[in-house]
Amino acid sequence: MPDSLVIIPTYNEIENIEAIIKAVFDLKTDFHVLIVDDNSPDGTADAVRQLQQVYTDQLFLEVRKEKAGLGTAYIHGFKWAIAKKYDFIFEMDADFSHTPSDLLRLHTACKNNADVAVGSRYKKGVNVVNWPLYRVLLSYGASFYVKMITGMRVHDPTAGFVCYKREVLEQLDLDSIRFVGYAFQIEMKFRAYVMNYTIEEVSIIFRDRVKGKSKMTSSIVNEAIFGVLKMKLRSIFQKNRF
Repeated sequence: MPDSLVIIPTYNEIENIEAIIKAVFDLKTDFHVLIVDDNSPDGTADAVRQLQQVYTDQLFLEVRKEKAGLGTAYIHGFKWAIAKKYDFIFEMDADFSHTPSDLLRLHTACKNNADVAVGSRYKKGVNVVNWPLYRVLLSYGASFYVKMITGMRVHDPTAGFVCYKREVLEQLDLDSIRFVGYAFQIEMKFRAYVMNYTIEEVSIIFRDRVKGKSKMTSSIVNEAIFGVLKMKLRSIFQKNRF
């Protein structure tokens, strides 16, 4: 059985799902793929079921009842992966903002010294393509803010392209994760940082989605801004409770 699972959460990704799955399976490394779909009304799950007839025993699907947030989708996938004993567990978007071939570089980092490998937009300058200036400033500013508040020396703490060793996820107490939007990504990295796991950033080029709609909302931004401060304060005054 392959040692690596790529988790891709979806909601209305019918325009991208077939292509992204095929791109992962075209890689030389033998990855399995788990789609965690939030009951997409556009038929994303049905498209995955059709592909399961081609990628037998490689492609898996978990359909949840409703849209419940990025963080809970990943936690659902993490628990599934831990139960199946995958050694390396990946987060990746469905919209090709993350280049599938970069999975190989994250995999190599975790097979070497890293406990967590982060596909980083900001390790070497700003490597973002097709974002408007305000989105770049918002994202880069958020990264600076998170570093300042938490003390993490991670250039891209909001990144959603990540590889975790299974032992890290087993120790992070997934049931106590508080955030569900993009702040989920910050919380996961912060918990790994506090527990002294090695976090390595791998420089990538991030491309804005071409097909489908962004899931970014003002509530997600607010969660990241105010939630990070609360998380840091809890880590100080309520040890290991964040």
